[in-house]
Amino acid sequence: MLPRLKIDRHFYDSARLGAEQALGCSPLFGFRFDLDRDNTPCAGFGAVSSGKVCVCCGGSVAVLEIARMEEIEYVQYIGCAAVEYTLDGDRFELCRSDMKNAVALQNAVKRLRSLHEGKDIGHIRENEDETACPVCGTPYRAGSKICPNCADRKKLLTRLFPVAKPHLVPLLVSLVLYFAGVGLSIYNGTINRTLVDDYLHTSTPKSDGFWTVIALMVGVALFSALLPMIRGIIFAKVGNRITVKLRQEVYQKVQAMSLSGISRRTAGEIITRVTSDTDVMREFLVSILPDVLRISLTFIGISIAMFIMNWKLTLMILIPVPLIILMFYSLRTFMNSIYHRQWHAEEAVNSLLHDVFSGIRVVKVFGTEKYENHRFDVASRRVRDISKKNEITWNKIMPFADFLLGIGEYAILFFVGSSIIAGTSTLGELTQFLVYVGLIYGPLRQAAFLPRRFARAMTSAAKVFELIDEEPDVANSENAVEREMTGNIHFDKVYFGYNNYEDVLKDITLDINKGEMVGIVGRSGVGKSTMINLVMRLYDVRSGSITVDGVDIRDYDQHCLRSQIGVVLQETYLFKGTIYSNIAYARPGCTPDDVIRAAKLANAHEFIMRQPDAYNTIVGERGQTLSGGERQRIAIARAILRDPKILILDEATASLDTKTEKLIQDALEKLISGRTTIAIAHRLSTLRNATKLVVLEKGQIEEMGRHEELIANKKRYYKLVMAQRQMSKLKN
Repeated sequence: MLPRLKIDRHFYDSARLGAEQALGCSPLFGFRFDLDRDNTPCAGFGAVSSGKVCVCCGGSVAVLEIARMEEIEYVQYIGCAAVEYTLDGDRFELCRSDMKNAVALQNAVKRLRSLHEGKDIGHIRENEDETACPVCGTPYRAGSKICPNCADRKKLLTRLFPVAKPHLVPLLVSLVLYFAGVGLSIYNGTINRTLVDDYLHTSTPKSDGFWTVIALMVGVALFSALLPMIRGIIFAKVGNRITVKLRQEVYQKVQAMSLSGISRRTAGEIITRVTSDTDVMREFLVSILPDVLRISLTFIGISIAMFIMNWKLTLMILIPVPLIILMFYSLRTFMNSIYHRQWHAEEAVNSLLHDVFSGIRVVKVFGTEKYENHRFDVASRRVRDISKKNEITWNKIMPFADFLLGIGEYAILFFVGSSIIAGTSTLGELTQFLVYVGLIYGPLRQAAFLPRRFARAMTSAAKVFELIDEEPDVANSENAVEREMTGNIHFDKVYFGYNNYEDVLKDITLDINKGEMVGIVGRSGVGKSTMINLVMRLYDVRSGSITVDGVDIRDYDQHCLRSQIGVVLQETYLFKGTIYSNIAYARPGCTPDDVIRAAKLANAHEFIMRQPDAYNTIVGERGQTLSGGERQRIAIARAILRDPKILILDEATASLDTKTEKLIQDALEKLISGRTTIAIAHRLSTLRNATKLVVLEKGQIEEMGRHEELIANKKRYYKLVMAQRQMSKLKN
């Protein structure tokens, strides 16, 4: 294996700048590489425009015309990979890298091939292909571009403070209480010295003022107990408000994210960020930071008091403090790393639980309970092992830190004790010093636990802010249009792919007029569902355009667009709740009569009334207490209630028996009257009455026309119909 070398970030920035300057224009995408042709580590960068590719490494720059490059290939060697090409009959190497940049090089090759073929790939998001930190080589986790070793802690801290800004007044009150607490602690040492020297350990004990000293001690103790209580109440209120605010912000961000952004992460990871990560951030703001403040104020205040009493002895007592600070500072990267691993292990358990509980019926049907138990045991043991390792590591460090802290106490006993024996100090001074040392070393012992709490908080903050900062792939334009639609849809030379080098749809040009029912047919994987996803603008086209009533859908406000589209998807999803709430979900504020009317049109009213509580029947999570056909009819009722201008049916009758399907077809004929309908169905007989049929093959429109016309042509559609008829005969 090649050695992993940590390369400073500015070397990559310099290489990027050199490549982009040589390119002479803004690049479509870029990629990093970190080896030269001799396998020597370097910081290299490649920048690509529509016609040129430029690579910069070690000060040398090469610019090539993509049109002249032939046979562009990704080649994998032992421990490294390279991009090679042919130019004028000779074979050359464009760049080389270790395996942390392998995915980026593979995608670069695919995009270079697309550009060589004259395709438009658009601009690629920066760092989209990176799978490891370019500086230290630490692999990224799926759905994340955060490196636990190289994350900017200062930047994270500056972003956390605005979260607490709305609660500045109660936090300032808490700060004043901290100052008061430190003052009481210093005063308490003086009272103890007075009590010992003037009343307890003296040859001529006083009687006057004794009860006053005792009363002062009781008063200080009482206020010392009340101040933390008041601070605790303040922090409890502020902490809960911060938690709610953070969770709202993260949840709203998830709702605003594009479908592709959500798909890059597991449900368990998103849940972890919304719940536990925000709670860790709340703990940082209302617990860790106050602890830092309390410890700092106590340390500074007591140190000043001790310096006034005996500065030489104070310096001797504080000698271990810099050593402990240096020790924890040197361990900060290691601590960040181990808690980053623990975070991902816990997130993996959450993802596993979500998957299993969501698909519990599949688990039961296939009898894989033991397998799932084993998977959960493995994941749980991994969390246990990582947590145990972290705690063992911590417990190896802490005894040594405690020993260093204890040196100061022994120093006081020795030097002040010697002074008392020599008659130059009093027992009261020893008592006062011991009180102050306890006030310093107690918080310092607590401070020893702050690095791991801080590391955990920074890991969670990095995850949350990464989610908040992510730019959606599908966003509203600056002057988004909000208006009522009529339903005229036009596809104009649409190209689309889920990545930038492989098209799912190619050169789709299609007119769907208001009131038409258009059926989209073809084999699995040809792009039927992709077309309706583009109409709903769950993704944006790569090139070309889709317009509704002459307006590009990218210019519509997303909510305005989707609020006028009714959808029955192939995968029916019902929320946990009543049948009524699931139907009414399509139009909040609708009346019961509206819900019942929609259910009757969908042929759902009859079976709903047979349920124990009719429309108030709880359907359970994902509607598992209903049959597939019943769930689908509720989904159809939900679409009917929306009264959309555009209706999309993706296998809307797939889970229905023949009799129910006939009733649904009759209801749909009434529903589609006067509105634009796009329907996908594998059972081609359900599309017989469509105004127009569009036959897709390899992402392109191969045929288009009415059922009778396509049958007469005896091409792709005819073959699909004949194949289905043959299958029906075999089943019978």
